[in-house]
Amino acid sequence: MLALVLTGIFLVAATVTIHAVGSTSLIQYLARRFADADGYIKKGNVLHAVTLTAHVLILLHVLEVVLWALAYLLVVPGDPLDTFEKAVYFSVVTFTTVGYGDITLTEHDWRLLSGIEALDGIFLVGWSTALLFMVVQRSWTTIGRSRPNA
Repeated sequence: MLALVLTGIFLVAATVTIHAVGSTSLIQYLARRFADADGYIKKGNVLHAVTLTAHVLILLHVLEVVLWALAYLLVVPGDPLDTFEKAVYFSVVTFTTVGYGDITLTEHDWRLLSGIEALDGIFLVGWSTALLFMVVQRSWTTIGRSRPNA
């Protein structure tokens, strides 16, 4: 049980760090490249800023899912996750809380690890949603400010 808790703590800390570094770097880049002095996305850069944000956030999630998959391959005994492909599939389904149930962890203690991954996924997807919403909101504000008065 201690190994499970330590593994979960390590993986959550690692994925939160990946997300923090990635999203902070993204925000700094967006501010330098696409924002005006007030921090709003410049009118001609809206599409680029929003799509870049979405792509970077998806890439961060892919990295986080792969990290969980590698951990499953390394620490979880048994056959259900005997290939990298199965481990990534299981990790994606768990991280996104879809939970098809076609692959399950058979070792009783290690099943709790997938619950920790699901909580981690909920948190990180929420974080990404908030960040994407912020970029869209700053873009929308720019478009609204540039409209002539009616």
